[in-house]
Amino acid sequence: MARRKFEFIPQDSGPVDWCERLRRYALLVRLHRPIGILLLLWPTLWALWIAGNGQPPWGIVLVFILGVALMRSAGCAINDYADRAFDGHVARTQTRPITAGLVRPGEALAVFATLTLSAAGLLVFLNWPTRFMSLVALLLAAIYPFMKRYTHLPQVMLGAAFGWAVPMAFMALTESIPSVAWLLFVSALIWALIYDTQYAMVDREDDLRIGVKSSAILFGRYDNLIIGVLQLIMIGLLLQIGVMVGFGWFYYLGLSGGAALFVYQQWLTREREPKACFDAFLNNNLFGMAIFVGLMLDYAVFV
Repeated sequence: MARRKFEFIPQDSGPVDWCERLRRYALLVRLHRPIGILLLLWPTLWALWIAGNGQPPWGIVLVFILGVALMRSAGCAINDYADRAFDGHVARTQTRPITAGLVRPGEALAVFATLTLSAAGLLVFLNWPTRFMSLVALLLAAIYPFMKRYTHLPQVMLGAAFGWAVPMAFMALTESIPSVAWLLFVSALIWALIYDTQYAMVDREDDLRIGVKSSAILFGRYDNLIIGVLQLIMIGLLLQIGVMVGFGWFYYLGLSGGAALFVYQQWLTREREPKACFDAFLNNNLFGMAIFVGLMLDYAVFV
């Protein structure tokens, strides 16, 4: 199949007004593609509802939602900075703002710093232990984009970065991190390994050509099998969490819907066609929503 060729308009040599500059920054942090925010948000909401026994303070919920949006956006900026030498060689990423000459690398670092400081400003609404835990979140967010140079499992680092909001939520609401919180953290980490491997399957040929590492390359022809095993493990962990919390049938109905979506994802990726793999990745938003709706309804009806 012929690969689509992209043509770029170089960055204007003249001045750029602030409206245009902000538009370019919005593209840099993927505000037009909020899937990353949603995938980070769902485990955070799971944790907030469980830690808050179905009634988390709305002020804390808002703080975490804003923090998720800011830190995911910051992660996009530092990711594009880290990948600026690779993105031009991958069909899917050739139009990213730095590669297309719309945003300078130094600007991307400034955007990352600004968004990170904005997220740090939200910490004044949280207790001190949670503030200290946020330092781990910042470290993970800054390190992850560079891991594909050194390991075939950068998705594990992504999962740790995305999942760290789970113990933070418990610490913010209960000033403790019980065993159920750590099980939920492991579930979030495994989930990121699942959907980011599906995402990496889209770019596998390009990544092999330019020497970038990923779980999709590591798993090779066993990719769908390994993803399936990880999906079963995640469903098992969520079942165990349901038993530990004492959820009723609404939760298990949502979990059943999530399991059905995992089966659908396996069907989508059976031929490993890039678009279908990307669709499977996007489908994980519905998985996260199914789990959240199930547990939210369970608390609303039985608590």
